[in-house]
Amino acid sequence: MTRSWKVYATATAATMALILAGCGQQTLKNEANQSRAAVTLVAATTGQVRTYYIAADEVLWDYAPDDTNDITGAPFTADEQVFTKQGPNRIGHKYWKSLYRGYTDASFTQPIVRPTSCAPTARVCDDTLGMLGPVIRAAVGDTIKVVFKNNTPYPASVHPHGVFYQKNAEGAPYADGTAGGNKADDAVLPGTTFTYNWGVPDRAGPGPMDGSSVLWMYHSHTDEVADTNAGLIGPMVITAKASADPATATPLDVDREIFQFFTVENENNSPYLEKNLKELAGAPNNISTSDAGAFEESNLMHSINGYVYGNSPVPTMRKGQRVRWYIFTLGTEVDLHSPHWHGNTLTVNGMRSDMMQIMPGMMMVGDMVPDNVGTWLLHCHVNDHILAGMQTRYRVTT
Repeated sequence: MTRSWKVYATATAATMALILAGCGQQTLKNEANQSRAAVTLVAATTGQVRTYYIAADEVLWDYAPDDTNDITGAPFTADEQVFTKQGPNRIGHKYWKSLYRGYTDASFTQPIVRPTSCAPTARVCDDTLGMLGPVIRAAVGDTIKVVFKNNTPYPASVHPHGVFYQKNAEGAPYADGTAGGNKADDAVLPGTTFTYNWGVPDRAGPGPMDGSSVLWMYHSHTDEVADTNAGLIGPMVITAKASADPATATPLDVDREIFQFFTVENENNSPYLEKNLKELAGAPNNISTSDAGAFEESNLMHSINGYVYGNSPVPTMRKGQRVRWYIFTLGTEVDLHSPHWHGNTLTVNGMRSDMMQIMPGMMMVGDMVPDNVGTWLLHCHVNDHILAGMQTRYRVTT
């Protein structure tokens, strides 16, 4: 199991020395003093700075690495080849993209290698994230520090949802009345590094109807439409302080966490479109007016975590485990998705269902205790999206 962050306790040596010195003093005289001492101790030993080293890297991404329809177990049909076949003026299922990737430290020389598979008992596992960036985790009361390096040829940023940020850590350029240092976060130039600091107050954590953790996302907002279609997006989980593992910030009442990003990646809006057409499509590498519509259609990748037609890793869990699904999306009016789980049910906002409804920008959480062993389908229930490949599977073992 790998981790993309390092944890630093916020209690200073001086504060700890005061606490230890207090142990040798006489017993506190009343309950009020005992209460104040308890508050002092808690304040000194909780609240961590969780540091992540994340780069925007240029990656040749494969939406269908198995080069077949893994849902049907058959080769791609003619209709499916609209999105997957490489040929004259068709890019196929491999595209240059910008993706967030985790590193071990600020030198950005050692990328964190993601596992290809994890045991069902591994509560923290990033084996199915696909094109998504590393999971940023924190507990309420923590501080998140993201050291970001832009290894792409385009300006980029890291804009978070949900957490507390000042104007100098928003990662979004617009006419907000700021200038100078408050603008450095908005567009990190190629080859440069910027550090974002975000607070995690109570309002960033679970609300009255939430479980022990909530999902937010982060993405580049320098040129939001182009950046997110290039792939710069990742998940962020905030856990209630009392429910969080101190080391990992994962919810202690959950056995398995799974992230699924449903979206129609519009490669026509990616800054890499010309590069993809020139380097990855077959000759003549230029699009006539009569072919423009069909070409654009071929670049609409109806994907889950950057995979189509079930080509993604299959998340595995055990019967009876407490499984938390984090589901989110971005995009346009076509990104109205209805994820449907075959074989098992889950609770969403306290309601029992085997489906979920999400719209662009939405982040949802569903809890499942699987009771039905087998390999099951998970797909968007919008008909066009099914046909275009927005399908995957999950597996429940004994």
